[in-house]
Amino acid sequence: MSGTRGGIGRLAAMVLALLAVLFLLLAGTARAGQYAVVSCGWFAGADAGWADTTGGAKFQPDGWCVPPAGADPFDGVHLKSWTTAAGTVSGTRFARWRWQAPPGAGIVKVRATWWHALHDGFQQRLGVEPAGGGFEPFAIATATDTTPREVTASYASPASAFESRLLCAKPESSWCSLADQSWGSVRAVALTLEDNSFPAAGIGGQLLDPGWHRGSVPFDFWAGEAGGGAHHTETSIDGAIVNRTDWPCNVTWADGEVRGTTMQPCPPGPSSSAWVDTTHLSDGPHSIHSCVWDFAGNGACTPDHRIAVDNNPPAHPRPVAIAGGEGWHRVDDFDLSWANPDQSPASPIAGARYRVTGSNGYDSGVRAVEGLGVSAIADVKVPAAGTWNLHLWLRDEAGNESPGTGIDVPLRFDDQPPVVAFADGEDAGAPLSASVGDPLSGPAGGTIAMRRAESRDWSDLPTKLHEDGPGKATLSAPLPELAPGTWVFRAEAGDTAGNTASTTLRADGTRMSIQVKPAEDTGEDRGDGGGGDGAAEPAGRRTKTRIFARLRGGHGRGDALTVPFGAAALLSGRLTAADGAGLAGRRLKVVSRPSRGALIPRTVERVRTGRRGGFVLRLGQGTSRRVAVSFPGNGGFAPAHHRSLELRVRSGVTLTAAPGKLRTGESVRLGGQVRSRGAPIPRRGKLVAIQYLEAETGRWRPVLVTRTDHHGHFRARYLFRYISGAARIRLRATALAEERWPYAPGSSVPVTVEVHGG
Repeated sequence: MSGTRGGIGRLAAMVLALLAVLFLLLAGTARAGQYAVVSCGWFAGADAGWADTTGGAKFQPDGWCVPPAGADPFDGVHLKSWTTAAGTVSGTRFARWRWQAPPGAGIVKVRATWWHALHDGFQQRLGVEPAGGGFEPFAIATATDTTPREVTASYASPASAFESRLLCAKPESSWCSLADQSWGSVRAVALTLEDNSFPAAGIGGQLLDPGWHRGSVPFDFWAGEAGGGAHHTETSIDGAIVNRTDWPCNVTWADGEVRGTTMQPCPPGPSSSAWVDTTHLSDGPHSIHSCVWDFAGNGACTPDHRIAVDNNPPAHPRPVAIAGGEGWHRVDDFDLSWANPDQSPASPIAGARYRVTGSNGYDSGVRAVEGLGVSAIADVKVPAAGTWNLHLWLRDEAGNESPGTGIDVPLRFDDQPPVVAFADGEDAGAPLSASVGDPLSGPAGGTIAMRRAESRDWSDLPTKLHEDGPGKATLSAPLPELAPGTWVFRAEAGDTAGNTASTTLRADGTRMSIQVKPAEDTGEDRGDGGGGDGAAEPAGRRTKTRIFARLRGGHGRGDALTVPFGAAALLSGRLTAADGAGLAGRRLKVVSRPSRGALIPRTVERVRTGRRGGFVLRLGQGTSRRVAVSFPGNGGFAPAHHRSLELRVRSGVTLTAAPGKLRTGESVRLGGQVRSRGAPIPRRGKLVAIQYLEAETGRWRPVLVTRTDHHGHFRARYLFRYISGAARIRLRATALAEERWPYAPGSSVPVTVEVHGG
């Protein structure tokens, strides 16, 4: 039966678009609760079923409803029941075409075109099946009429079906002849159905789950409709439509309006899903519901459901307080607290994020503290003494966070005591002074005390602290009149962090003591560190002397010098009298004090001045150290000393990277070694930062931080995630400054890897 269930599939795309627009324009004017269906005409197929009450031996169907596009939509179109060419059929037997209304709907108007050829008692009848069952004809043909004619009928009570019957209209005991074939045809069937059922709407999915939502979030929606089917669904948030879905319906343009081409044109139970971009909504609670309309214009909505939306990160923490204050701490343990910003009506604070960075390239990476309403972080540690920066930001319960909303908090840690030393050349009658050095928190105060050599009781002297510059100061106290005997002096100093140190030594390493002889002894008082070549000095006034000294090596020189790992340096200078004349042939003492953590002990070397008072001494390989030069005095010349010189030696580091070429999403394997000469690798391993060269600024930026094993070897991996195109990345390893690591920060030779993105 060709063409009995055709549809709009053969119409051109332009016609389909026009039909959809016209339906939307006319749906608002259609009488609520009714819809129209056309069948077998207007290029529409027939949503009708055929049956033969004789069992199929006496009648046959014939149907053709959809002519080619561009042809007359009614040319040759028909749905026909006809008899076979021989035999008879008993009375009351019939064949029929039947249009069945869907559940929840009924037929209230019929319009159709019919024609027929009828012989020997055959009739064509058009009628409906009432709601209670049976068949009520509204048109009966008893004679042949091959001219198509239109008939109509209306019903106050909806009928469940419409039928076109070809009937042997004789008593059941009689017969109708099939010798002359009879047939009945119908086309251009237009049915009006009343749909008094109401659709049901539903909504669910992730968007309606409890909790806070952000970004694009999916939701599900569905409909149920027993009559003409669900036509479209609209979902609204706070009364504004955020999604409309038009369900696929079987429709065509007929008699100036959009009509269905099947008895239930739209799907009875469709479902789908969509996404809502919540970034267009304000933070806080919103209401959402879904509404569905059926083909007849009946509508229904779900109740309002509450959803919570938050797409914005919290503001920065309110003033952050550090337990013990923001000043210097001598214990590596920082506790922070703050007040959270007001989040109403957005989601509450549910976590904090922070990272600790340093000017030497150290980066701890992001660390998290979780907890609803969290407002404190305990036990934050820094890798070594110095000033570090903690960047703190907040995360809300919806998961929003942004480092850009954070606040910077300085962490100042200093567990290193100051360096204290008496000035060289102190003797009776001169003021007492001691230098105090503390490059981190800085000197804060101190006291000079004295005692007899044979006593254990110290007596404090009135002491003043004079600032000499950043991290440097001098303690001074007047020297009282001393009784004969040997007097020992002690200098104590503290820094701002609370670290303290004391010493009884001069800068050259000799004990700070003064020997006072009885009045009858006309010899000269001198300290324990005095003396020189030959016999003791005779009494009398000595000529003042001066030492000039500096360090040289690499491309630098001065009081402070930094050299590569394994490099030597030169100490050079000149010993002169007060008038500037060089003092030849004098022995000077050079004391080298390695930095904390070195295994090499303090060393003392001697160097003799040349004919013009100059001297040169090679300082061998080793750790960072402080170098002091002193002249003990002899030959009528007074002692002299030069303030300590600082020789810094960079850490020795190597780095390898493999593979040299890789793609985005792959990891590079990094390895290397921190070399150690004259110092042990720290118990926890040596801290190493992997850095990359930022082309825009020319600065080295941290990538990751790792530690070596006990032998100084380290391994790490880095995953390249976000590189598109091709990039050449320069990497280096830097051994960072740490407590009891007697080397300055040092970096490896850079290596280059090529990364290709998708």
